[in-house]
Amino acid sequence: MSSSLYLVFDYMEHDLAGLTASPGVKFTEPQVKCFMKQLLSGLEHCHKQGVLHRDIKCSNLLINNEGILKIADFGLAAFYEQKQPLTNRVITLWYRPPELLLGTTYYGVGVDLWSAGCILAELFYGKPIVPARTE
Repeated sequence: MSSSLYLVFDYMEHDLAGLTASPGVKFTEPQVKCFMKQLLSGLEHCHKQGVLHRDIKCSNLLINNEGILKIADFGLAAFYEQKQPLTNRVITLWYRPPELLLGTTYYGVGVDLWSAGCILAELFYGKPIVPARTE
C-alpha cells in the first residue's frame, strides 16, 4: 500500500494579480462586486471555523474563466482565539493593517478584512494603493 498523499484541486486559470497587471484589463463595477462578494463569503466561512488566512492578496485569489473566485495559499493561516497572541509578521506588507505594523500580537478577523479592503481599492484603482518596501 502506498504512503503517498495526493491533493486534487479545481483548475483555476488566473490569479487576480495577473489579471490586474494585464494591460487593458479594467474591471467593471459589477465584476468588482462579484469578486468581493465571493472573497467576503469565503472569508466569512474561514472565520466561522476559527481560521484567519493572514495573507489575503491578489496573487492568492484564483479565478477561473467563469469568474469563480477561490482563496488560495493557506500557508500563513492560523486558528485563532480572542486571548491568544499570534505573530505580527504575517500578511504581505502592502495588505498589512496598521495594528500589525504597530506590533500588536492580539488580533482577529479584522486583519483579513483590512486586506480585503485593500483589494477592493486595488480593483478600482488598477494597482496596489499602499505599495511599500519597508514598514
